[in-house]
Amino acid sequence: MPLGPAAITAMPPVLAYLGLGANLGDPPKQLAEALARLGAAEEVEVIKVSAFYRNPPLGPPDQPWYVNAAAQLRTRLTPEELLRVLQAIETDMGRVKKERWGPRRIDLDLLLYNGVVLAGPGLVLPHPEMHRRAFVLLPLVEIAPEAWHPLLGKTAAELLAALDPAEVALVRPISQRFK
Repeated sequence: MPLGPAAITAMPPVLAYLGLGANLGDPPKQLAEALARLGAAEEVEVIKVSAFYRNPPLGPPDQPWYVNAAAQLRTRLTPEELLRVLQAIETDMGRVKKERWGPRRIDLDLLLYNGVVLAGPGLVLPHPEMHRRAFVLLPLVEIAPEAWHPLLGKTAAELLAALDPAEVALVRPISQRFK
């Protein structure tokens, strides 16, 4: 939802980038639902959304392939507040955390937040694995090739270019997009 008059706070709006993924149920539908819920959240405005990409699972190999995307948000929420919004959406959509990198109905990861570097017990920024994952970087580069990784001092496009081309080739856009 656009940032409205109720959003008059001391904090100006900032840009944040999310990674979205799902591999259970109907992943494209679930990504679209999560994006719609984000757009309806107070103090959150969805600015750009990448195409949806199909890719092999990271972790246990006996699970369905994933559908992933990236989104650019404008928000006045702090990183911790935004994380709580993301976790509430995941919970409302039926996400159950059973195993690391296991199958899931929805996964919403805060990748970058306005250049903030944070290492807390529940939130690490930038996302600690984003620079190693083609399924994160390919959609992110589509919407924000100049998105800056403050610890590595590189853009999303530079991080993607450093990955193994064979890994990048496994991540393929699908025709379904968020509308």
